Amino acid sequence: MSVELRAGAASAAVDPTAGGRLASLLAGGRERLITTPDPTSPLPSLSWGSYAMLPWVGRMRDGHLAWRGTEVELPRNFFGHAIHGVGFDRPWDVAAADGRSVELVLRLGRSARWPFAGQARQRFRLSPDAIECRVEIRAEDAMPAAAGWHPWFRRFEGEDVEVSVPAAATLETRPDLIPTGALLAVDGSTDLRAGPVLGDRRLDHAYVDIEGPSVVRWSDLELVIEAEPLRSVVVYTPTHAFCVEPQTAWPDAIRLAGEGLDTGLAALEPGETFVAETRWSWRPR
Repeated sequence: MSVELRAGAASAAVDPTAGGRLASLLAGGRERLITTPDPTSPLPSLSWGSYAMLPWVGRMRDGHLAWRGTEVELPRNFFGHAIHGVGFDRPWDVAAADGRSVELVLRLGRSARWPFAGQARQRFRLSPDAIECRVEIRAEDAMPAAAGWHPWFRRFEGEDVEVSVPAAATLETRPDLIPTGALLAVDGSTDLRAGPVLGDRRLDHAYVDIEGPSVVRWSDLELVIEAEPLRSVVVYTPTHAFCVEPQTAWPDAIRLAGEGLDTGLAALEPGETFVAETRWSWRPR
């Protein structure tokens, strides 16, 4: 059962049983998220709402995790790779709720999906013109850590949407979207710095060296996406929706960090805590 949040004319629903995700966001009088899973998706739980990615983000190549002498194969749940962490399809426990905010808790590891023990917490807090989301990862074993959010924003029939991401580079990827570690300068189709209309751009790119918040503009509403810490923003633009995903690290960050690259990956010792936050604020246009 979802936990309903209300503040002024805004409302939101958080579903602890469906990966602790934001299942609905009514802002400016319209639903802004895709609210049901896509049954044609290879992994329907990835295809709706807005869910936290933790303790890694994006694809992990071949599901292979190697970190500080631990080397394991994680389940390959998406086209031969492990994707988006362990929280998006597991039930979370409700720790507290008060009508405008809710806190959730999830046990991490030691399991086939993640070899390190710890705990994850989420907090959602709604105000009349913003929603704040906080993720906390507390390590019991030493572990790598990253987090992000994967919103599925709605396109409205007969309207277009503008997206601004202030970044001059994206990660170079293989055909299966695994980063090579190299950077590519944005070009005509990938350059979102001026906030162009998405139109028929089909993007699935990780933007890096971000210089400010991302902005989404529907015909009636402007939504500003801030996050801290922020190392990449993945933009994905299928025909029926679009995703603007703030992340604390690059996709496949554990492997690339092992190759000496600065990916934003955090390294936690037992008892340490990693915190990431995002704030989405909106105003009418």
